[in-house]
Amino acid sequence: MKSGLSGDWIVVGRVLRPHGLEGFLRIRSYAESETLFEAAEEVLLKPLSKSPRPYTVVSARPHKQIVLMKLEEVDSLEDAEKLRDAKIMVRAEVIPREEGEYLWHELIGLAVFLETGESVGDISWIIEAGGHEIFVVGRGEKEIYVPATHEVVKEIDLEKKRMTIAPMEGLLDLNEI
Repeated sequence: MKSGLSGDWIVVGRVLRPHGLEGFLRIRSYAESETLFEAAEEVLLKPLSKSPRPYTVVSARPHKQIVLMKLEEVDSLEDAEKLRDAKIMVRAEVIPREEGEYLWHELIGLAVFLETGESVGDISWIIEAGGHEIFVVGRGEKEIYVPATHEVVKEIDLEKKRMTIAPMEGLLDLNEI
């Protein structure tokens, strides 16, 4: 197996525990796609307090509320047990996305501007809030919450590391922290 550990690797799940005697892993997936792990072909697993290591995905399938994954290098209950609680990472480019969809790591750090050109601050964090995310935009001690909706977010330019917003009335005044 060839593994280039460079590039953007994104945490997409966690090993819960072994499943059976043949090295299957019970996975809590953070991904929306059920086919992500097989499509990735290679994953990095990072057990607690150890360095990440590449593994080849043999199979991955939904099972109740989890994913059952078989890795080429994991053949026994003992091997699988060593991976309990490990973070699972895939290359960012294998994550399926539609046009206009962004990964959180691409948005954190973007400079946010009003349509007038006035700087609001930088995205420091993203909060998952059910129907849509909320960008936490800060400048110094001041933070505002910006809903990630088409009505508010007008443009995202990753090359320029910039987001343009048209705030709803009162947005910049009411939710300051």
